[in-house]
This record gives sequence, structure tokens and C-alpha cells, in this order.
Amino acid sequence: MPSTLPAHVTLEDLAQWPTPLPDVEVHGLDMGWYIVRLHRDNAVSLLTDENGETQRFTGTQWIGRALAPLGFTHGTLTWADAADEMIGTDVPPVSAQQRMAHGVRVAFNQTCL
Repeated sequence: MPSTLPAHVTLEDLAQWPTPLPDVEVHGLDMGWYIVRLHRDNAVSLLTDENGETQRFTGTQWIGRALAPLGFTHGTLTWADAADEMIGTDVPPVSAQQRMAHGVRVAFNQTCL
């Protein structure tokens, strides 16, 4: 079944999406940056700004403040793995399904908005 998720989406676009909302992946990068990926079925969409650049956040609380008003209650926190990018290793890259299955649940608290 093909997904209706686009490759990239802005917060403004996301505000218009009907339910059910996609699953949220809060992906931690080096240097304290986080990006958001949205998952539905086997499709993944990256949250971008109005210029098409990846939307970056400096903490999970900022992601919660952006997504909670849109109806999102939680996400799954995952981390980048340096082994995924190492040339010559026989470690296969982690799939989107594996990241979501083994991540840590984080709540988006609307009371602190």
C-alpha cells in the first residue's frame, strides 16, 4: 500500500494533516541537535523549514512545543550511530523500523507550552 507521506514536510503543512497522525521520530545528532522524521507504514518524511532545509532543534522540549499544538502527544527518541557511516565495516545500516522499535519514548507535555 503506497503511503501519502511526502519526502519533506513543514510545520505549516503538518498542521493541515488529517488523523491518524504519523509516528514521530526525534533523531538525536551530534552536538546537541535533533531532527524530526515522521513515519507511516514504510514511508519516512523529514520535517523541514519553509526554505526546504532540515528543521533542527536544540532540545526535545522545543520539538514538543512545536508538535503538541498539532495533536502529537509523544515521539520516539533515536540516535545517530557512527557505525552506520563507517566505510569498510560489515555492520548493516539500521533501518527506520529498527530505529523506531528500539528508541526511547518521549512525551510532548502541553502543560508547559
